[in-house]
Amino acid sequence: MSKAFVKDEGVPQEVEREAQSIPDGKNYITPEGYARLKAELKQLAEAERPAVVRTVAWAASLGDRSENADYLYGKRRLREIDRRIRFLIKRLEAAQVVNAKGRDTDQVFFGATVRIKMKNEEKEICIVGVDEVDASRGRVSWVSPIARALLKARAGDSVTLRTPSGDEELEILEVSYR
Repeated sequence: MSKAFVKDEGVPQEVEREAQSIPDGKNYITPEGYARLKAELKQLAEAERPAVVRTVAWAASLGDRSENADYLYGKRRLREIDRRIRFLIKRLEAAQVVNAKGRDTDQVFFGATVRIKMKNEEKEICIVGVDEVDASRGRVSWVSPIARALLKARAGDSVTLRTPSGDEELEILEVSYR
């Protein structure tokens, strides 16, 4: 079977799905997130890919490729790297860098760090781009349900977050742009 019709494991499907669900194809991103994606692209294109190409070329020079693990796994890794490079290039081309640092407002927009009270527990959430999400650090995508509930609200407001287990009230304690 031709490799052209086989779906290979590269970019995680949840990232692809979320990237496709962005309204109007907008890819808002912070300057730090943009720099991180550029650095990853540079690392892949200038360091990892050439190293894998050298390994594959060396393995191919040994002769029989059918049972040559260095060759087979090197080719697979090369496909993964190329797929990630294409993905990063597309994301960077579509990126709209939003620098929200120093914004002087108490209203929630992209880039805001919001301190909320949820179920008698205080949390700090930073609204970032789809490519920058890190739930363990409180960084949520601007298209996530919690960010959509918070957007355009002000410090002191209460908003309703719709969850599968029911509606939850969130109280916005503080809005800052760092």
